[in-house]
Formats: sequence, structure tokens, C-alpha cells
Amino acid sequence: MTDDRDEGLEQRRAQLDAELASKRSAMREDEGREVRVEEGRKGYAQAMKLSSEFIAAIIVGAVLGYVLDRFVGTAPWGMIILLLLGFCAGVLNVLRSAGKVATPVLEERRPDKK
Repeated sequence: MTDDRDEGLEQRRAQLDAELASKRSAMREDEGREVRVEEGRKGYAQAMKLSSEFIAAIIVGAVLGYVLDRFVGTAPWGMIILLLLGFCAGVLNVLRSAGKVATPVLEERRPDKK
């Protein structure tokens, strides 16, 4: 009688081990899927950041050019020049944020150097 009981417990333990192994593999797959989704979110956030920086630089250049034209009276030239400068600044900001161009480093002025 105890042998039957031990065999039943062993079968039950083997069945529970198999179920636990299947649950663990399912959890590993879910974790892998979550990692891929998180990477996708990070990429989307980076794209939104870069595009907003680019568009903001262009808009600031256009607004400053418009204001300059209104107060100085240089018709389209202020807007054209500052719009182009805003575009260049936007491209430079995007390249810096993407890591393609190094950020400028200001040298520390030492008393012995002039």
C-alpha cells in the first residue's frame, strides 16, 4: 500500500515538474517578447525626439527671420537666411543626438596658457 502511494506521489511530482517546466519556458518567451517591445518603444521615442528637435530649430529660425524682417524691413532676406540657419542647426542637433557628430568640448583655460 505504501508502494502505491509512493508511486502516485512520484507520478504527481513528475507531472508537476513537467507543468512547471512548460510555465518557465512560456515565461522566458514572454520576457523575450517584452524586451523586443521595449526596444521598439525606445526607438520610437528616439525618433520622436530627433524629429521634434529638427522641426523646432526650423520653426525658431523662421520666426526669428520673420521678426527681423518686420522690424528691420529687410523683406524676405532675414527670413530666408535665418530659416537656412535654423535648418543647419536642426541637422547639427540631430547628428549630435544620434551620436554621429561629437559635441564640442571647451578647453579649460589654464593660467599658464593664453
